[in-house]
Amino acid sequence: MEVGQSLRQESVCMSISSTEAVDLIRLEHVGISYPQRTGFLKHSPYWALEDISFSIVRGETVGIIGRNGVGKTTLLRLMSNIICPDKGHVWRADNLRTVLLSLQAGFIPSLSGRQNAIISGITLGLPRKKIESCIDRIIEFSALQSFIDRPVATYSAGMRARLGFSVAMHVDPDILLIDEVISVGDEDFRKKSTAVIHERVKANETTVIVTHNAQLARTLCDRLIWIEGGRIRMMGETKSVLDAYLVV
Repeated sequence: MEVGQSLRQESVCMSISSTEAVDLIRLEHVGISYPQRTGFLKHSPYWALEDISFSIVRGETVGIIGRNGVGKTTLLRLMSNIICPDKGHVWRADNLRTVLLSLQAGFIPSLSGRQNAIISGITLGLPRKKIESCIDRIIEFSALQSFIDRPVATYSAGMRARLGFSVAMHVDPDILLIDEVISVGDEDFRKKSTAVIHERVKANETTVIVTHNAQLARTLCDRLIWIEGGRIRMMGETKSVLDAYLVV
């Protein structure tokens, strides 16, 4: 597990009972910093995120937009509990199961797709027998039948995305966090994965999507969070935020 620098005294990862809160995750004045060299033997923190506050409510689909390098992926890693804040507070509902789908996360390159699917399912909380019983459906959804027993090191980015997405769908997380995974792969995969997210929206399941695709954001998201320079520039109803973002 990675941590964004050593945890400081002011950093808190707290938990509250889901019966006491409407929110699944609540961020309050959160900051994430990394060390950077500013001169010979001189270092100062680089704040990838600073003073971030918002909540994710059960049943909503939230989009996170912004240019490359503004902190969107760092924000998803924070929400998935991979890293903790260097300042501020993160509250999470008890027993919250989050799954982060990212091209940077996840698989052991030397193992096969099948082995990685089983390990990922177990890591995400499914009993081994349960994930093994789902493996044929996972392979079918990912359309990797002829590649599933080859090492993941031989997979393209799109193939890894298809496998990760398929595993996540069978884990059925409380919050699905998607970091641009839908944008890779072929057109058939994009249609299939978008349809699955539509089904989550209809079923009032919670999803957070980082995307550069304006049409995808308009179609799927209840609201948007626009990140710029590690801070929230605008947050609210999808059309209003997207219209402002696209004219900048």
